[in-house]
Amino acid sequence: MHVIPAIDLLDGHVVRLKKGAYNTASEYKLDPVSQALAFKEAGFGHIHVVDLNGAREGRFVNLPLIREIISETGLSVQSGGGIRSFRDAKTLIDAGISKIVCGSMAVKNEPEWLKTLRHFGGETCIMGLDLKDGRIAYSGWEETADEDAFDFLQRMSGEGLREILCTDISRDGMLTGVNLGLYALLTERFPGLKIIASGGVSGMADLDELNRLNMHAVVVGRAYYEGYLNLEEMGRF
Repeated sequence: MHVIPAIDLLDGHVVRLKKGAYNTASEYKLDPVSQALAFKEAGFGHIHVVDLNGAREGRFVNLPLIREIISETGLSVQSGGGIRSFRDAKTLIDAGISKIVCGSMAVKNEPEWLKTLRHFGGETCIMGLDLKDGRIAYSGWEETADEDAFDFLQRMSGEGLREILCTDISRDGMLTGVNLGLYALLTERFPGLKIIASGGVSGMADLDELNRLNMHAVVVGRAYYEGYLNLEEMGRF
């Protein structure tokens, strides 16, 4: 299992939200580029960067800063937030982003999502499976879809999907532990998919449990920023 450190950007600042609610943002007095360099110096080669403005507003407010992170560090970056069309996806790929994470587009504009997935391939396009009360949430996690999440995922796996980032929104940023039952079910139902866990990591015990479930990777944010995990512990994976 890989640990993927996260940098969430809101108005150019490093923040973390609780359960995806923008009014709960905790801002960390960190320079985003310096933080990315710290991850690189600790041995990480790939990070997760979210444009929270983009997720809510549908435009890449923080893209210049993400470009700077890439150019200054040389890190591989997966990023999401604000991707609404094939053109948007191409904009991010052209900016040097290695993998794009699409949630809202996959639900709201399936033809554009499938066009993107088929054009860039399953090794580049990660589907964001963000779950709120068992339903897929999108548009900055402020709306939910009607279709059953697993039915939707089954359809997408037939379209060439290879990797998902699954977030239990009820646990995101809460430091309450990960939803092991959810990830166990996903690995059982979809053994051919690479699954990235996200939401609720509170310490090494969570990483050990996810590793035992054979997760492909886990995103770590608040647990690192608030001292529940350090770079050495994360680097063991």
